[in-house]
Formats: sequence, structure tokens, C-alpha cells
Amino acid sequence: MTIMKVPKAILEKACRIEFLLLDVDGVMTDGMIYIDADGRETKAFNIYDGSGIHMLRKAGVRVGIITGRQSAIVDYRAQELGIAEVHQRVLDKIKVYDELLRKYDLQDFQMAYIGDDVIDLPILERAGLSVAVPNAHPDVKGRVDWVTQKAGGSGAVREVTDILLMARKPQRRS
Repeated sequence: MTIMKVPKAILEKACRIEFLLLDVDGVMTDGMIYIDADGRETKAFNIYDGSGIHMLRKAGVRVGIITGRQSAIVDYRAQELGIAEVHQRVLDKIKVYDELLRKYDLQDFQMAYIGDDVIDLPILERAGLSVAVPNAHPDVKGRVDWVTQKAGGSGAVREVTDILLMARKPQRRS
């Protein structure tokens, strides 16, 4: 994937990130929920996002999920990606965020969060790197450090993992 020009201020924030926390619907997916005639729910996940998560985890950055809905599909995808921190049916997301900070002995500046709706604002306002997708609610897009070029479910997570990985590489000096 080609990385766009990333402002120095974003890379400075990104180089301190030790944990990437993700919303699901609208971020890891396109926000659509598909329900068949038997009431079974399906979601579509982007393969490039998954590859980015694998690379980020290999580089030592933890990845977690926090979502307001409950879905066995999310558990399945998280297991595929090796994501141990999966928090579903969470309406007070900041409470889980604070628990993760304590559990991993982290500070806000070491957390990145990708969200898309107003329920995500309490975390986005505190995270060291706050990111929204272009299909996010307008109130969210105006209050984050970075808005991805790719939409949720279409490579937005990969865009962020690429930025985090780029920021971790030692910069060559001329």
C-alpha cells in the first residue's frame, strides 16, 4: 500500500504509540450490518487491514477492539488476528479505555484510537493519536488528529497501521 505524505506532527505522535484500539462497525467494517432471513448477521472485513494488524503486532504494538455491539463474528475475526483485548457491548467506552491503561501501565500519549461516531469522542479526546475515518460523523472528524483517506472497511485501519509502523522506523540521516 502506498502511504500518503504524513505530517511530522502525526509521525511524532505515532512514534510513541504502544497500543492501537479500534472500533468495529464503520472502522473495521463499512458500517453495514447484513442480516439474512434466519437472523444471522454477517460483516465484511478488509484483508489489508488484517495484514496491517499482524505487522503492527509483530512490531510489538498491542491491538484491541472496543465496540458498542455484540457479534460472534468480531470474536472470530479478533481470534484470527491474534487480538486478545476484545470488548463488546460497551456503551461507556472510556471506562474500558481506562482499564486498559491501568492493565498495561500506559498513559494516554501511548494510545491510538480509531473511531467514527460520537460514542467514541471521550476516547478520541484523550488518546495520544486520535483518528477518524472519512465516513465518520462530522462532529468526530472535526475533533481528531488525523482523518484517513480510506473509508472504514476499505483499508482505513491499514492506513493507520502503516503510519504507526513508518513512525517506528529509524529515520535515515543525510
